[in-house]
Amino acid sequence: MDSALEPIYAQVLRRNPGEAEFHQAVREVFDTLGPVVRAHPQYAEGAVLERLCEPERQIIFRVPWVDDAGRVQINRGFRVEYSSALGPYKGGLRFHPSVYLGIVKFLGFEQIFKNALSGMPIGGGKGGADFDPRGRSDGEVMRFCQSFMTELYRHIGEHTDVPAGDIGVGAREIGYLFGQYKRITNRYESGVLTGKGLAWGGSLVRTEATGYGTVLFAEQMLATRGAAFDGLRVSVSGAGNVATYAIQKAQSLGARVVTFSDSSGYVVDEAGVDLDLLRQVKEVERGRAADYVARRPQARLVEGGSVWDVPVDVALPCATQNELTADDARTLLTNGVRAVAEGANMPTTPDAVQLLQDAGVLFGPGKAANAGGVATSALEMQQNASRDSWTFPHTEERLAEIMVGIHDRCAETAEEFGAPGNYVLGANIAGFRRVADAMLALGVI
Repeated sequence: MDSALEPIYAQVLRRNPGEAEFHQAVREVFDTLGPVVRAHPQYAEGAVLERLCEPERQIIFRVPWVDDAGRVQINRGFRVEYSSALGPYKGGLRFHPSVYLGIVKFLGFEQIFKNALSGMPIGGGKGGADFDPRGRSDGEVMRFCQSFMTELYRHIGEHTDVPAGDIGVGAREIGYLFGQYKRITNRYESGVLTGKGLAWGGSLVRTEATGYGTVLFAEQMLATRGAAFDGLRVSVSGAGNVATYAIQKAQSLGARVVTFSDSSGYVVDEAGVDLDLLRQVKEVERGRAADYVARRPQARLVEGGSVWDVPVDVALPCATQNELTADDARTLLTNGVRAVAEGANMPTTPDAVQLLQDAGVLFGPGKAANAGGVATSALEMQQNASRDSWTFPHTEERLAEIMVGIHDRCAETAEEFGAPGNYVLGANIAGFRRVADAMLALGVI
């Protein structure tokens, strides 16, 4: 880290104790910003970094609800409205037992730069609750979502803050959340949430966008070395939206995807993952990896070890933060991995990133590689604002254009600052400059 940034980082640690994921996210950005801060002293003079590390608003609230047995349950809800320099706060809601303020702040901080890289007029934010929808009935999920929105509604709006889904928040949850928002406000304000159902204001491609975008970014990285997905072996972690549609897009480009995973272990399917079966198990039945294997005799479920033990050409971590460790990176390198693109948010630990980069592996950081989801959310907002609905091919074409633009911005910025091929540095500096310039233009607010 540049010596000029060390006091600012020390202040972050002091003011945000116990928030390890947030500290990691800030450190990862700070480690690359020395060159741009030295080249542009106005950023230091305007205390841009100090302001960026402090969210504009942090909201924590109680979420009481009644389960099917009639017992009162209490969860904690969060919304961190981090930066509105480029537009309304934009970022998902995560419902998972691991959610606490540090997780939400790390995600919100990452979201600032991701949204800036997309080129769309959206700021950064994130939210969620320590509620686990897994194993809950539809009625319980509905009552939780209604209670959650009863507090959150006063803080959001299509020109203020536009949440979307994340882990544990899919079309079902977005529907319940939007229904309660509409009921409370008496407004059909479609643009207040994205990830909506197609029948009531949603956008085609939104469900697929993060997974598609991750593969499209990886495709652009591979092209810089004259390679393509056709014929490559690919590993994917996770089994949610991001993983499912990363599998679909990679297979459509000729790759053979041989893994996916959930909390019970990982599946190896050497014939290539059966996407229709995976979607039936996960999206319709809300089942587990074992349910896939039970109907796919040639596949096997591995309950120990790591999904990254499987030899592949391209690895796509699409599950959760810090899932790909230094040991995993060494295994991937031993097995000849050529590219890694992050479909999840910060899924690769810092030491693993360093090992991959030192070995010359193409590495696409999440704030660039998985920006397709939020970019398509912004396209959904555009359609809502104009009371319009675009076709799948048109929206997918826009997504592809955005992902190519993100790749090129990262690559060109890395080249500009003397680190060709370093997509981490390129993404951080390109995103930071766009936000920082807007912050300076708007004054000290």
